[in-house]
Amino acid sequence: MSVLAQDPGVVRDGRILTSRVAVPWEDLEPGPVGARVHVVDYDAATQTLYKPVPVGPGDFDPPESNAAILADPGFHALNAYALVMRTLGRFEYALGRRVAWGFAAHQLKVLPHAFEEMNAFYSREAQSLVFGYYPRDGRLRFMCLSHDVVVHETTHALLDGLRWRFMRPSSPDQAAFHEAFADIVALLSVFALDDVVGHLVAAEGRADRGRIAKKDTTADALMVSVLLGLADEMESESGGARVNALRRSVLIPPDALILNDERGEFREPHRRGEVLVAALMRTFVDAWTRRLDSLGTIDRHYLDLGRVAEEGAAVAEALLMMAIRALDYTPPIHIRFGDYLSAMLTADTEVRFDDTRYGLRASIMEWFGRYGIRPSSGGEDGLWTQPQLPLGHEGVRLGSLQSDPVEVFRLVWANRGHLRLDPTAFTRVASVRPCIRTSPDGMPLRETVAECLQYVKIPACQLELYGLEVPEGMPPSLQVELEGGSTLVLDEYGRLKYEIHNRLPSTDRKDSQETAQSRLQYLWDHGAFDRGASLGARLATLHRARAGEPALARGEGW
Repeated sequence: MSVLAQDPGVVRDGRILTSRVAVPWEDLEPGPVGARVHVVDYDAATQTLYKPVPVGPGDFDPPESNAAILADPGFHALNAYALVMRTLGRFEYALGRRVAWGFAAHQLKVLPHAFEEMNAFYSREAQSLVFGYYPRDGRLRFMCLSHDVVVHETTHALLDGLRWRFMRPSSPDQAAFHEAFADIVALLSVFALDDVVGHLVAAEGRADRGRIAKKDTTADALMVSVLLGLADEMESESGGARVNALRRSVLIPPDALILNDERGEFREPHRRGEVLVAALMRTFVDAWTRRLDSLGTIDRHYLDLGRVAEEGAAVAEALLMMAIRALDYTPPIHIRFGDYLSAMLTADTEVRFDDTRYGLRASIMEWFGRYGIRPSSGGEDGLWTQPQLPLGHEGVRLGSLQSDPVEVFRLVWANRGHLRLDPTAFTRVASVRPCIRTSPDGMPLRETVAECLQYVKIPACQLELYGLEVPEGMPPSLQVELEGGSTLVLDEYGRLKYEIHNRLPSTDRKDSQETAQSRLQYLWDHGAFDRGASLGARLATLHRARAGEPALARGEGW
C-alpha cells in the first residue's frame, strides 16, 4: 500500500513524498475493516460519517495530485490503516508471535477525522486511536496524514497490550517511558524507509548525479541533514509541536548527571523521555557513519547516494527490531531506563549474536552511558544474568508451560523460595506468551515469556512491616498498594533462562527498601494516590499540551 512517507509538507520535485510499504494481507470489509483494525471514519465536530472505503485485492496507489491527497478522506483512512497494520506487523515479526491490544476486544478502532483539534491519542477505554484536524494557513491539516503520529499512537496501543502495568504511576522513568518508546518506534519507522532517508540526505543540493560528498556524511552532518532536516520539513505541517520535541531530543548534549537532578527539568516526563530518545538517535547516527566509512568512494571524495540511504535505512531497521524485542526482556512493572538498556542488549544477543556488521550493542552502551543510563544488570556487557540454579519441575506438565497460566503458576509456586516471592502477597501469572524468533541465519529461537505479578494492599500505618517509612503528610489510614513482579523467560524445554524482576520490598534486602521508599515518595509528591490517577487518563492531555507547543518544562502530576 502507498502511504505518506512523513508529512504532506515533505515534498520532492513538487510532489508530496509517498512510499510503498508491505502490510499483512487479509480479506477486508469496506472501511477498511479487518481482523485487527476497524477504521470508523466519523467526525464528531461536524457529525459526519464518511463512506467506508472498499479495498480489493492487489496494490493500492495514492491519488494523482497533491490536492487529491489532501482532500480525499478515503485515502486518509487507507493511509491510517496501512500504517497501523505495518506497525503491528513489525511488532509481531520482532516478537515472534501475535500481539494483542491492551483491552478485551480484538479490533482496534481507528478514527482518521475524529474531531477538530490539534491532537491525537490512544484511548484504552474507547479501544481506539483518534486523530484530529485543524485549520492552518487557509487549509485543514490532518494528523492522520503524519506518518510518525500514526505510528506513535499505534505504539502506545501495542505497548499497552504487552506491558499494561507501564500505564500505572510508578517512577519518573516509567512516567517517561511510554512517550519515549512511542517516539523511538515512530522515528526509526520513518528512517527505515529508503525514500525518506535519501530525500533528507540529498536536500539543499547536497547530492549531485546520484552521489554525495563524503564530508556531508559525517556524524555532525547527518545530525543536521537527517534528524534536524526532518524537523525542518515537518515544521509547516505540525504547527511546531513535534518539530521542537524532535529538536530538543537530538540537541540534548550528553551529560552523565542529566537524570539525577531531583528538581531539574528532566524530572518532567516529556523532557525525561527525550533523553532516552536522544541516546537512541545518537546510536543510530553513530552506527550509520561507521557503516559509511566502510564504503568505497567515487573520485575519492564522494559516496553513492543510494548506498548511503540504504545503509541508513538498514541500521534504523536493525535498531527498531532491537528496541521492540527488548520489551519481552523488561520487568513487567516499575521499568527504569537501565532495565530497558539491559533488555535491549540481552534481546539482541539472543537473536543476533554476531554484531560485527553494525556494532549496535557497543554503541548503545556508549551513548546511553554518556547520558547517565547504566544497565540494571550491573555486568560489564550489560546483559541480564542467567540464573545459576535450575527450577524444580515436579508435578509440572512441560507441554502446558507454553500456554497455560495455571501451569506456569504451579511452576512459580513450587519454586517460590528460589524466586524470592513473598508467599503472603497476592500472586498471579498475568500472561504466558510462546515466541518463535528468527535469527539472521534463519534458525528459530523458541522461548516462552511469562509475567508474574505480586501485590499487597495495606494502610500506610503498616508500611513499616516492609521496612518503609510513611511519607510526610500521608494519612495513616490511606490504603497503599505495593507491587512487584518478574518476567520469566523459559527455553523450549521449560528451563528458566532469565528472571527479570522488580520485586516487592523486603526487610532483608536494603536495596529493595531504598528503591521502594523513593518510588513511594515520588508517587505521594506527584498525586498518584488521588482519585482516578493514571497515565492512561493523561495521554490525551499530554498530547494536546505537546501539540500546543509548550515552550517551557511543565510541572505535571499524575
